Amino acid sequence: MKLIRTMAAVIGVASVLTACGGSGSDAAKTLGITDPEIHFENAVPGSSPYDFLVNGSAPGGQTNVAYLGVTNFTNIGTGATTVAYAATGTKTALASGSFPDVANGHEYTVIALPGLTSPGIGMIDDPFDKGLLSNDARVRAFNASANATNLDIYIVPAGTNINTVSPTMAGVAFSNAVPASGQDSLYLSGGTYIAIATVAGSKTAIFQSASFSLANNADWLVTTVPISGTLSQLLPGQIHLLVAQGGNTGTPAIELTNSLTNQ
Repeated sequence: MKLIRTMAAVIGVASVLTACGGSGSDAAKTLGITDPEIHFENAVPGSSPYDFLVNGSAPGGQTNVAYLGVTNFTNIGTGATTVAYAATGTKTALASGSFPDVANGHEYTVIALPGLTSPGIGMIDDPFDKGLLSNDARVRAFNASANATNLDIYIVPAGTNINTVSPTMAGVAFSNAVPASGQDSLYLSGGTYIAIATVAGSKTAIFQSASFSLANNADWLVTTVPISGTLSQLLPGQIHLLVAQGGNTGTPAIELTNSLTNQ
């Protein structure tokens, strides 16, 4: 009977969310009743495509991922989980890591990172603690730019003077996320925004996007990536922003290009 009552409560919450324009799948994640999901980004300029490996095998749709490629989320099991990436068609890990306790309702991201001596790996555990009645968009930043090692990221309405506001995500260090792995994403109202990046502590933009629409219930990971080229050709501060969209959208990646004329 307890299980039946719990299921009825979940169905009721999902019905309310649907009526209010919310996402039933978001509610299920918040309640921890969905399988954990994982996806992969390739942020290594000049790289050959990679296969993403979970516990030694490539899950469906997670192979042959080129630079700036982002895969859709796929379900995985719970518990200790090893992740890695390898040259497409092989299982020899170029870099690897582990999530000690993959949990239901969480979203996981693995990022192939550039390195001057060897490839790196970025990992994010997103607990997805969204309010049950919230329509807000979820946003997090990750710095995959070895040539811009500590950044402030602003997601603000067009025309905002950033001298008068604090960064949306401050001090995003290379190979790190803000909010950090294990913490919930930030929440923003849906609307029209621009993205601006500066060196941490500075108000001088090194990146500024054109206006874009951030939809209600969007789930965005904004990753700073080096401009395409070989690692030896990277110049300080030359970055683009890659948006990894949550869910199985059919267009899991959006590249925001820099509108500044000197980039």
